[in-house]
Amino acid sequence: MHFDTDWVRDQFPAFNEPSLAGQAFFENAGGSYTCTQVIERLTRYYHARKVQPYGAYPASQAAGAEMDEARTGLARHLGVDTDEVSFGPSTTANTYVLAQAFRKFMSPGEAIVVTDQDHEANSGPWRRLAEDGIEIREWRVDPATGHLDPADLDKLLDERVRLVCFPHCSNIVGELNPVTEITAAAHAAGAFVCVDGVSYAPHGLPDVGALGPDIYLFSAYKTYGPHQGIMVIRRALGEALPNQAHWFNADTLYKRFTPAGPDHAQVAACAGMVDYLDALASHHGKAPNEASKLMRDREVELLQPLLDALSNRNRVRLLGPSEAIRRAPTVSVALDRPGFEVAQQLAEHGIMAGGGHFYAVRALKAMGVDPDRGVLRLSFTHYTSKAEIDQLIKALDAVL
Repeated sequence: MHFDTDWVRDQFPAFNEPSLAGQAFFENAGGSYTCTQVIERLTRYYHARKVQPYGAYPASQAAGAEMDEARTGLARHLGVDTDEVSFGPSTTANTYVLAQAFRKFMSPGEAIVVTDQDHEANSGPWRRLAEDGIEIREWRVDPATGHLDPADLDKLLDERVRLVCFPHCSNIVGELNPVTEITAAAHAAGAFVCVDGVSYAPHGLPDVGALGPDIYLFSAYKTYGPHQGIMVIRRALGEALPNQAHWFNADTLYKRFTPAGPDHAQVAACAGMVDYLDALASHHGKAPNEASKLMRDREVELLQPLLDALSNRNRVRLLGPSEAIRRAPTVSVALDRPGFEVAQQLAEHGIMAGGGHFYAVRALKAMGVDPDRGVLRLSFTHYTSKAEIDQLIKALDAVL
């Protein structure tokens, strides 16, 4: 069945918003548009469920049931048990909590592998454990391409490594890292694995159960939902790490790493993300677990013309692969002027894009890009239309 872009865009109120008419949105990596299903659930919660959940009275029971629905639905799409899904205020905050758990879990002299391809949220919290005598080993990108070579990781692994942290794909480089291969290598060395999926999940929720990492982190607000951080923590690791919540919540896996209760309304609204994915698959005659492939296939189709247009330009350095099949549609280019200035010029042509370092200062420095100058970042998802891609390429012709 042909991908129905019109139906998809009808699920997102922003595309019918008069103030946004004529503007093409290419800053999705900073936060996606929100689908109707999420907005409706959030509105209903604030109208009819804004009470303490899991109580004795009907409104309270309904509130708790909707929160449970979000966790159950996400777990189904992620291929994990329901109580292995936790919510928190953001992925950055969730990572800090996990780092505090590992601070008590590890001993001086043991090691953590981090990369310089990451957003700082999945690098900085782990690096700070060096203050307690934990060795930090850096898996470095190729300076020319931004590529993380699994063979380089093999050289860092030994019996002292307890944790390997890396992104499913970088918010700057965009290349898809082979999670299953990397996870298998880390597990074989006796290490746990933490994957930052923030830049991947908007392009299709992964089957974390099949991929194999012990921790998988992503952000709902970049995945068509509210501003929540969502984390999968597999049971074996979750039960082994020190509890970070109230002592009396230690026996509930999804509460162990949320020291402050997440926003109830936003948790409930996350069920709308699942509603949308299920509806997307159903509309196209597919099973619910095929929604991610639908999204991915559409994005690859749209992405290649943009990559071709950028690759053929002088004085434009495309970061990451030039083949759409190898990357997410998060495209960064280094230019002869600050990225933010070019984003401002593109705005005059109806293009909403971003410029800067995007919290990936280490990655830019590793590739020889001045973080103060930053990059122009163009990011989209499956709801982007071909006409908007054409509009962007024409605007780039005018500006570059």
